[in-house]
Amino acid sequence: MKTDRIIPGLKLGNSSKIVLLVMDGLGGLPWPENGLTELEAASTPNLDRLAARSACGLIHPVSPGITPGSGPGHLALFGYDPLEYEIGRGILSALGLGLEVGPGEVAARVNFCTVEGGVVTDRRAGRIPTEVNAELCGLINEKVKVPDLSFTMAPEKEHRAALILRGEDLSDALTDSDPERTGLPPLPVSPREEGDRRAERSAELVNAFLAAVGEVLAEQPKANMILVRGFSGHPSIPSMGERYGLKAAAIATYPMYKGLARLVGMEVLDAGDSFQDEVETLEREWGNHDFFFLHYKKTDSAGEDGDYWRKVACIEEVDSLLPRILTLDPEVLVVTGDHSTPALLRSHSWHPCPLLLASSREIHSGEDAFSERQCARGGLGIFPAVHLMPLMLANAGRLGKFGA
Repeated sequence: MKTDRIIPGLKLGNSSKIVLLVMDGLGGLPWPENGLTELEAASTPNLDRLAARSACGLIHPVSPGITPGSGPGHLALFGYDPLEYEIGRGILSALGLGLEVGPGEVAARVNFCTVEGGVVTDRRAGRIPTEVNAELCGLINEKVKVPDLSFTMAPEKEHRAALILRGEDLSDALTDSDPERTGLPPLPVSPREEGDRRAERSAELVNAFLAAVGEVLAEQPKANMILVRGFSGHPSIPSMGERYGLKAAAIATYPMYKGLARLVGMEVLDAGDSFQDEVETLEREWGNHDFFFLHYKKTDSAGEDGDYWRKVACIEEVDSLLPRILTLDPEVLVVTGDHSTPALLRSHSWHPCPLLLASSREIHSGEDAFSERQCARGGLGIFPAVHLMPLMLANAGRLGKFGA
């Protein structure tokens, strides 16, 4: 059922506060050495106490069996059907950096990578420092020349960057060059559909650009090539203010999530560099907004690196600062992830994410811990993440009755 069509007519205004705390890649799988997921192994007394007085469950970011990217995962949390709003990663990276993507321009997400013997040996180039990334982007902007194509490449963070392409009649209907795993060569960029002449020409230009970048970076010790993915123009999408009547704010340290927030009309606040900085921003801005998206990235990074114990420590860091969020006494507090990133798999996965919804208007599940297995027994059950926003709004007293 598509509730997004009826919610604008049901929205109510009040002074309630909603906090959506997203621990990126939160869900995990049992580690062979101890049989526990990262969330189960972590010492989380504050989350456990909160779970006991919350409604708990599991959410599918897209649908069962589908492994989501961060873009679809977050859009679903914000109440936008990710199958209806298919948005390339590139536009999110560009908007997150405050770059303008004009009509006819195409944005793409960039990974600096290491290529040896013609195959990708490290998709993240050893997570090069952002300072090195900035130097390499400057080198590419200066040295790479492709007829009929102009571009801007800007550093995002560590090995990631954003690319904006400009040319006559460009198409974003292009495949990625990222093979998504090591041991394979970078893929040629191709049209998504055969016979698409605009996309064919655009792919030729992008492949020429990538070849030129490879020549410029050839002598670099780690970041000697780039991978591009998520080609996208600027989409049209209703804002959270229009759809839900919310004055929404985003508190995130990573550019891509700032881009997601801007895309749906959130005000992006200065979040500093750490989760403690983010919580301080939440405290400082508490009176200025009624919906806060609070993003924590490091759980996902640790999972992608296969670092089980680092992910455990990241979860514990969030737990240690949770009491400061609770002191603000939001009417609704949700803790969940945008997808699962088990350290066991070293990648995003299709597994549902644990969820707790703390509100005085919900029936509490009474679970004694916050974990995947405990949430599987929770009263909310397993449901699509796109239905979480109506639940948050209802618990905040912000939805009226549907029908007579």
